[in-house]
Amino acid sequence: MPIVIRPLGDPDVEPVVSLWHAVGLTRPWNDPHRDIARARAVWSDLLLVAADGARVVGSVMAGYDGHRGWLYYLASDPDRRGEGIGRMLVAEAEQRLEALGCPKVMLMVREGNDAVTDFYGAIGYARDATSVLGKRLIPDD
Repeated sequence: MPIVIRPLGDPDVEPVVSLWHAVGLTRPWNDPHRDIARARAVWSDLLLVAADGARVVGSVMAGYDGHRGWLYYLASDPDRRGEGIGRMLVAEAEQRLEALGCPKVMLMVREGNDAVTDFYGAIGYARDATSVLGKRLIPDD
């Protein structure tokens, strides 16, 4: 059965959160359920899953603020790595962002995650000479 990239639906929430936990994308200070709810409230068609039949095998969350697009939570099932799921998800997110008029897409990779940095480099992403700063406005605890 071919993998289908589509917006996340209600039945996908728990499998996606489980996937994020399995691949180490979650952090104690970010509630993944709240992140999903917030993303769906703003750009529901930019929170995508890769599905093989009824099974979720990947995800990506994209956002667009009118100036830049962003990618978050790119994940593929560890048992399915090497099948191009991540590339398919990024390509679909990029197409959707471009259709909105987004001129550039950005993402963040945690320091030391060289395998992920290499993955993005292989699909055309490069380091920018910028620093990312953050400030939490709403705690998730």
